[in-house]
Amino acid sequence: MSGHERTVLWVAVLASFVAFLDGSIVNVALPAMARELGGGITTQQWVLDGYLLTLGSLIMVAGSLSDIFGRVRILRIGLIFFGIASLLCAAAPTGAVLIAARLLQGAAAALLVPSSLALITSTFQEGPRARAIGNWTGWTGTAFVAGPLLGGLLVDTVSWRLVFAINVLPITLTMLLLARLHDPAGDGTRRSIDIPGALLAAFGLGGTVFALIFQHERGWGDPIVYVPFVAGLACLAAFIRREARIPHPMMPLHLFRERNFGIGNLATATFYAGITLGTFIIPVFLQEAAGFTAFAAGMATIPLTLMSLALSAFFGTLSGKYGPRLFMSVGPVIGGIGFLLMLAAEDPVDYWRQILPGVVVFGLGLAVTVAPLTAAILGAVDPAQSGIGSAINNAVSRVAGLLAIAAVGLIAGPVLDYTAFHRVVWVAALLMIGSGIVSALGISNARPAGAPPVPPEATAACHDRVVPDGPLPGLHHT
Repeated sequence: MSGHERTVLWVAVLASFVAFLDGSIVNVALPAMARELGGGITTQQWVLDGYLLTLGSLIMVAGSLSDIFGRVRILRIGLIFFGIASLLCAAAPTGAVLIAARLLQGAAAALLVPSSLALITSTFQEGPRARAIGNWTGWTGTAFVAGPLLGGLLVDTVSWRLVFAINVLPITLTMLLLARLHDPAGDGTRRSIDIPGALLAAFGLGGTVFALIFQHERGWGDPIVYVPFVAGLACLAAFIRREARIPHPMMPLHLFRERNFGIGNLATATFYAGITLGTFIIPVFLQEAAGFTAFAAGMATIPLTLMSLALSAFFGTLSGKYGPRLFMSVGPVIGGIGFLLMLAAEDPVDYWRQILPGVVVFGLGLAVTVAPLTAAILGAVDPAQSGIGSAINNAVSRVAGLLAIAAVGLIAGPVLDYTAFHRVVWVAALLMIGSGIVSALGISNARPAGAPPVPPEATAACHDRVVPDGPLPGLHHT
């Protein structure tokens, strides 16, 4: 590996690490934010959903921005705005300012991961590229382990504000390395960006999320709730209509006609809605209802991440040999059983007997599912369209999590007690089991003979969710 290639790899790793770390570090700090800034669970929902809203809306156009304006330039812009947003979060005097800063942070994060992968793809030749992307996956995967531990430690010893301020350190290092890189001259080709589509998606998701969060305070009969909800649904309908008609959509609907792509994304939506509910409610419940410290609450979910890191490659290999249907059917059910085991939680909480077994089983379910899920979805589309296919799948998982968090108040009620925790884990379990049923009924193991392998950069683009995917060998025709 040349010096230039090594610099590119470290820039890509550090830029993505910032976004991944932010996605895993914030959950354990939510109760501390709400205690200082007020707003209760509504503030906590918006801190997560503000980030997911702009990230989910813009991630499908981020790749086009990199192609048009250059990978290095877009990475630099994303890092600068992510750093500014992080400092605004750290200094936020009110919940409203924090939420606004999180919206900006999500928009900046949407530029980081696609641009990082595009930089690797454009720098490394086909042979070394898979190894470089493997290194990128391995290094950035550590953010999922470090985030909860570091976040809990900062909250307990200093302040939740350092959870955001600490982003400045890796951003500064990345900017110094990025100064050594330059974009090649453009080819003069004019590419289109579906800006109206992105705006319709953002307003559609924003209206529905706003309504879901505030309905438990005001009720569905309040115009402050039902007007944004109806307007949001109308924008989403207009988005689908637009994507079906324009020549260069950011979400090509024809891809959903491919069986495994359409069914796989439906399974993704229910699966990641369940995951997001679980990874949100466990650390918050353990702090607010069970009295755990932020560090202890962060430690509580580490086993599921470690299991996913350790076992996802193994199940990815099995999926390549036997096809994805069995693993996509059984894995979510195992994860759902993990949530059902957490129904044993009662006052006072005994983590080792009442929570840990469920977390371990939940982690096993994730490990069984994530790599086969990605393999099934990306294996269903032409490799030339795998980039947009992975962007769509990533956006689907983001939007599913966004809506799941918005619905927490509707599920849990106004007080997060043991009964509310039980309701949320029930719903999470049902969502994951539903994902397994969808996969069992709809996913096919068949793949055309001689189909080319999925490009490694497309597989890696599905990495930025909750847990990293493992290697995805080519699927066998069965």
